[in-house]
Amino acid sequence: MIRRSLPSALVFGALVAFASSPVSAQTSCGPRDQLVKVLSEQYKESPVSIGLAQPGRVVEVFASSSGTWSMVMTMPNGTACMIAAGENWEMLSRVKGTGI
Repeated sequence: MIRRSLPSALVFGALVAFASSPVSAQTSCGPRDQLVKVLSEQYKESPVSIGLAQPGRVVEVFASSSGTWSMVMTMPNGTACMIAAGENWEMLSRVKGTGI
């Protein structure tokens, strides 16, 4: 099982190795496509949910079959920031008519 023992900022440090443009590890933000590539290749995470936040931001949860997960917020300009990460992600089934 993949364990997340390093701070999420280090994930963005790894992005620098893959990126053609610099990523700021201090702010945990960078180009969305590069962040998605790291989450896919290093953690085997893919998108499992998405929602809109104000003003015009997109919030996504990426998760792996081993239970790791990352929450990413993407700004309208394409910059994405990791806002949370953890383990033991579990999908809940949504029952029609009960809200979320």
